Amino acid sequence: MVDTLLAGTVLLVYALLNGASFIAYYRDKKLAERNIWRTPEQRLLILALFGPFGAFAAMRLFRHKTQKAKFRLVSLFLCLHLVLFAGLALGFA
Repeated sequence: MVDTLLAGTVLLVYALLNGASFIAYYRDKKLAERNIWRTPEQRLLILALFGPFGAFAAMRLFRHKTQKAKFRLVSLFLCLHLVLFAGLALGFA
């Protein structure tokens, strides 16, 4: 039961991180359209490190930050998370 609760909590936190990342990218895109103060790129990348699925989805959906070279890191973060999840699922970690 404790393991199930812990796993559920971890998944919930992970989903919230990805949601926060998605919202941050969406918000930055809307601010960019209005030429208002924006979220620093470093903050967006840190959010993408912890919530790459949300960041990647927002980048594609809103066509935001897709041309900037440093934001190719988001794809790398996504791949790293997928490898980590595969390792956990297969019992390597």
